[in-house]
Amino acid sequence: MLHVIAIDGPAASGKSSTAGRVAEQLGWAHLDSGALYRALTLAALDNLGERGAGSGEQWPAQRIVGLADALPVRLVLVGAVFHPEVAGVDVEQAIRSERVTRYVSMLAAIPDVRTWVNACQRRAVEDLEVGGGSGGIVVDGRDIGTVVFPEAPLKIFLTATPDERARRRLSQRGQDVDSDLMRRESQALAARDAADSNRRIAPLKPAADAVLLDTTTLTLEQQVGRVVELARGLFPG
Repeated sequence: MLHVIAIDGPAASGKSSTAGRVAEQLGWAHLDSGALYRALTLAALDNLGERGAGSGEQWPAQRIVGLADALPVRLVLVGAVFHPEVAGVDVEQAIRSERVTRYVSMLAAIPDVRTWVNACQRRAVEDLEVGGGSGGIVVDGRDIGTVVFPEAPLKIFLTATPDERARRRLSQRGQDVDSDLMRRESQALAARDAADSNRRIAPLKPAADAVLLDTTTLTLEQQVGRVVELARGLFPG
């Protein structure tokens, strides 16, 4: 049976970086659910347009899901990492643009879209298991342990202060970390936390049996080491 590690947490808490490194060290596959939401957002922007997207008037759920099936938007295993594809094109880099970031939270709040993404993720894991994939998979997102894979034997909830997450986000973009940028980025992350935590469908929260890991003062190597240690204790061999 394929083992699943679910890693949840707010934006810029280090979910994807940690999950990717953990998967590498364990020799497992890695799936970033945020990449799939971003791929859907990119597809909607390119095919349905930006105007009115914030109000949802031009992006009704049925059009987004229909577009996702028609193009299609899907997950493809490249080595040991699932990459998002739109109409047969790998969009792993394109989905990181500010344009996509501006709209992804709005799209991810649509219940039918979340249902589609969750089904896509579960199908990817099932296909990996049927195909005789490696011993397990590390999946990261905001509702992996609570909604997508609530049966996962190991659930991790990463967190860090908004200021620390802002510093990481700016450093990742290669921007100078000055006080004004830090304040704006920290406020933007706090606002996104509030939106994600208070949405009606699948709000951001740790699963009841999740291991809480505050990474504010930890290096990436330290947080990866903590998760790997927990995984090897739970999944020996």
